[in-house]
Amino acid sequence: MDIEVVLGENQKVDAHYKDFVIKTDQPQKAGGDNSAPSPFDLFLASVATCAGFYVKSFCQQRNLPEEGIRIIQKMHRDPDKRMISKVEIDILLPDGFPDKYKTSLIKAAEACTVKKHIADAPEFVVNTK
Repeated sequence: MDIEVVLGENQKVDAHYKDFVIKTDQPQKAGGDNSAPSPFDLFLASVATCAGFYVKSFCQQRNLPEEGIRIIQKMHRDPDKRMISKVEIDILLPDGFPDKYKTSLIKAAEACTVKKHIADAPEFVVNTK
């Protein structure tokens, strides 16, 4: 499972992974063209979409309606560290969604593998060859 990174024009950096090219750029204020999400934006989106996938799977396995479900992810920043200190995920359910599944739906979203890898972070090793 290797990812090959290709450095592009200006601030563009692309990741070649499986059969995909994942494009990134930086905002204009950081010298980029703002033509694609930044790597950090993709990181944040990966948490939200992973939670969404687990919510979707939960509903599909129980034949529950997915229509109208929305997930809003909010990031709370620590101004001193200039880093995110808290990620809050709200699952907005449509009227009529069965109350008996709400707690289990939260547990499903919390099972997200991206979140699990953040909570039990892997070791990072950087080399030159």
